[in-house]
Amino acid sequence: MSNAAFPAVAIAAPPPRVVIEVRDLVTHYGPREILHGISMDVLQGEIMVIMGGSGSGKSTLLRHLMALERQTSGTMRILGEDIDDLSLIEMTNLRRKLGVAFQGGALFSSMTVGENIMLPLMEHTDLDRQTMEIMARMKLEVVNLSGFENLMPSELSGGMIKRAAMARAIVTDPRILFCDEPSAGLDPVVASSLDDLILLMRDAMRMTVVVVTHELESVFKIADRVTVLDKGNILFIGTVAELRAHPSERIQNLLHRRPEDDTIDPDEYLRRLTGEDSLESTRP
Repeated sequence: MSNAAFPAVAIAAPPPRVVIEVRDLVTHYGPREILHGISMDVLQGEIMVIMGGSGSGKSTLLRHLMALERQTSGTMRILGEDIDDLSLIEMTNLRRKLGVAFQGGALFSSMTVGENIMLPLMEHTDLDRQTMEIMARMKLEVVNLSGFENLMPSELSGGMIKRAAMARAIVTDPRILFCDEPSAGLDPVVASSLDDLILLMRDAMRMTVVVVTHELESVFKIADRVTVLDKGNILFIGTVAELRAHPSERIQNLLHRRPEDDTIDPDEYLRRLTGEDSLESTRP
């Protein structure tokens, strides 16, 4: 019988799963509100880049996404878990599914590179030493640091420290990897190779990656979607192409490194100097 009698039927791919869901997130530091009703989703397998000017709330939002801080109000679900409903043990188990590469690497200077990589395994697993050493060497090979496990962090360059930090972040095969300013302080060539590494790890390990960065070249190279924060509010969420074409003056100033012409009200400036704003915020 001819196959023509049974035309091919296109089967739509299922929509990507949401691995981080944030709704109406509000955060205060003392009386000061830092995040003003943030809502966003991070999808499985994507690289979500968070960017914005200084003081926009990027670092605060990142700490919430890593389940390190509790919000004033709003809800947040990570890997399907509402973090407000989790016990201490459940929260610890959730955090084991998350990997973090810190901005400065944060390697322990008194430990070898290999011992730094093995640290999450030593803290959170019952594996024997030989197995942990094998796993550490495997992850060092992923980040192109094979054979460096016996060196001390002081013997590594800045780019190598960043790679070692990546190896430690992925040694437990996390579901979500968080990277805080991974290219900060690196020359353009090393920064580009680190971007390539992030793409490689996402594809090879099928991880979701959340990156906070102000490096525009990195944003354009690695991002599937971008979240732009401005003074504690979400200004934009979308693809790089949509970001480039966005009509917002603030976004275009950010992309083209143009300074903002903020007009300061003289009366407001005087209140700041005299501390009247602080006094009013503490009055019942």
